Amino acid sequence: MSTLSRREKSKCPISYSLDLFGDKWTLLVLRDVILHGKTRFAEFQSSDEKIASNILSDRLRRLGEQGFIAIEKDPSDARQKIYSVTKKGLSLTPVLLEIAAWGASHDGQTGELPHTVERSDSVCSSITNALR
Repeated sequence: MSTLSRREKSKCPISYSLDLFGDKWTLLVLRDVILHGKTRFAEFQSSDEKIASNILSDRLRRLGEQGFIAIEKDPSDARQKIYSVTKKGLSLTPVLLEIAAWGASHDGQTGELPHTVERSDSVCSSITNALR
């Protein structure tokens, strides 16, 4: 759905945000690029959630089109792509951290929050500096 038609249907900022990055796979790809520093297709596929390659390709393409990630050809292998987070993508870090904190507080089996929070503290400092 295009941004224009979406805004014509609802002026709700939550609805708009969910249209851009609100499905499970998109948020997990953003998690991997922002919090775990993944840059290659195979790295994203190696995540515990085991995203299908066609879904991963679609989410990476959409995130690139929406400006959350940059997609460039690998200079050492033109068949490969390198994915990196943009300032727009980095600005979602607090959202991801809040979702992680909420999940950890309601599911004692997640176990990843301390590592994620530790990693994200340095990421947040970098983000604050980059977004200034």
